[in-house]
Amino acid sequence: MARDAPMTAGTPAPPAPPAPANHRGRQIAIAFGIVAALIVIYALSLIAVHLLAKSAPALPSVDLSKVEAEDSVVQVRLEKLDTVANRLTVNVTVYPKDSLYDRNFGVLTTDAAVRLYPDNDLGDLQYPVGKAPAQVSTTIVAHGDPANWPFDTYKTEVIAADVFTGTGANREKAPARVEATGKLDGWDATVTRIHDPEDANPDVQDDLVITLQRSKGALIFDVGICLVLIALPVLALWVAIPMALGRTTFLPPLGTWFAALLFAVVPLRNFLPGSPPPGSWIDQAVVLWVLIGLVTAMSLFIVAWWRSREKKTPKRT
Repeated sequence: MARDAPMTAGTPAPPAPPAPANHRGRQIAIAFGIVAALIVIYALSLIAVHLLAKSAPALPSVDLSKVEAEDSVVQVRLEKLDTVANRLTVNVTVYPKDSLYDRNFGVLTTDAAVRLYPDNDLGDLQYPVGKAPAQVSTTIVAHGDPANWPFDTYKTEVIAADVFTGTGANREKAPARVEATGKLDGWDATVTRIHDPEDANPDVQDDLVITLQRSKGALIFDVGICLVLIALPVLALWVAIPMALGRTTFLPPLGTWFAALLFAVVPLRNFLPGSPPPGSWIDQAVVLWVLIGLVTAMSLFIVAWWRSREKKTPKRT
């Protein structure tokens, strides 16, 4: 039996074994699993936000059917809150007692003025005779610390009102019941009824205090933006540190990526709901350290560039 001929230098090497048939199928399955996991996480996050972001309902409208004929009501409708200035903008409408109101034509039968306590920016709010009571916009003080964003809470002083009717010697003053209504986007409003100590009836609570705190939906969005801000320097340092240590190849195009990350900080910070004032704790605890981390990553990138640059010998003349 003849022996096999020995392999010579010119003999081609045996072909490599074929790749497993299921290798490509495994890659497709992994990719499909990643996409499916992302879809599930996205759907669950939407459901969680929908369940957690429920805010308090709007303050109910004034039910005039429960008001006695000889009582006047001053409605305060919430419009806007300026957190930095501690000012709450409201629209004020007076519903006078029946003897001062022509129900057939829906107009006042005498001049009326509403004086809010504490003082508002417009003073006495005027409602002329012969016209339907219109909303008058004014601002009142809402005490709170905007530097505590997003956990800041704002509270008005005790809001009371007097209604002045008539002119001259016939001018009369009568206390009115204050009712708050409306809703502010991103805020939960609650009303606390207060008894006027000058009223002999202890069961009468015509005055009120309005408290405003941020809704859960706004808080969830704030947390998301803060997580995005924190992720920027983490990703930048994760790329820059191995590059500076020489463990990965230096890639010059990444310089534009680092610049984009750096310039994205201020727009993201200004995108925060409620616009926290400059210098608040979010700037000291998050934004400043995000900028420091990004600048550190860019410095490491420059170090990596300096080590990998081509050293050219100067030309002799």
